[in-house]
Amino acid sequence: MHPVLRLYEDVLSSAENVVFELPPLPRFIFVVHGSATIAGETVTSGNAWQGEGTVTVKPGEAGVTIWRWELARGDQGSTTANAPGMITHEKLSAYLETLPRGELLMRGDSVAFPPGGCAYLHRHQGPGIRCLVDGGIRIDTHGRSTSYGPGGAWYESGPDPVFAQGSADKPSRFVRVMILPRALVGQSSIQYVNEDDKAKPKAQQYKIFADAPIAFGVRK
Repeated sequence: MHPVLRLYEDVLSSAENVVFELPPLPRFIFVVHGSATIAGETVTSGNAWQGEGTVTVKPGEAGVTIWRWELARGDQGSTTANAPGMITHEKLSAYLETLPRGELLMRGDSVAFPPGGCAYLHRHQGPGIRCLVDGGIRIDTHGRSTSYGPGGAWYESGPDPVFAQGSADKPSRFVRVMILPRALVGQSSIQYVNEDDKAKPKAQQYKIFADAPIAFGVRK
């Protein structure tokens, strides 16, 4: 069975002594609103944490909303995350049929577009789940167009070509987690499909939060 990547949204109140513990798994946590102490580190809105070990999460004084990506074996169920005053749900999950072979890394980053910006038809060197933070975006792939607003999540396999069109009248930004070949640490994973697009000016801007080798099962 193929490994599975899951994205959860956790909302924690500011009540005292609210804390929850997560078991060891490769994971990436993005703070959408508020702040939290994650593995003893204070993480504020718009920032992120990545790790593989057991981790505790405690909300800040004003509470916190986080998006939590986890990579697991295909036969592992969803991670239970419960605490008083906590609301959690699974936004999206995907079996990674196109997981790269060999050693892997987990990349958590954000991609921002100015109004009207786009990403020309492209592929990536590994699968991943995206979630929109601001603005709007249209994703064209497999002959279909799907539009997303803030909080909308979608999966990209990596090899399948994708065209992305940001909102015409406002900036757009999404956060994503991709599982890539470890050799790509610090390097772009994008591959443009059309030769003419390679030399065109690119509107998107990237911010890498984590580019971490992971000790996940290696496919030979």
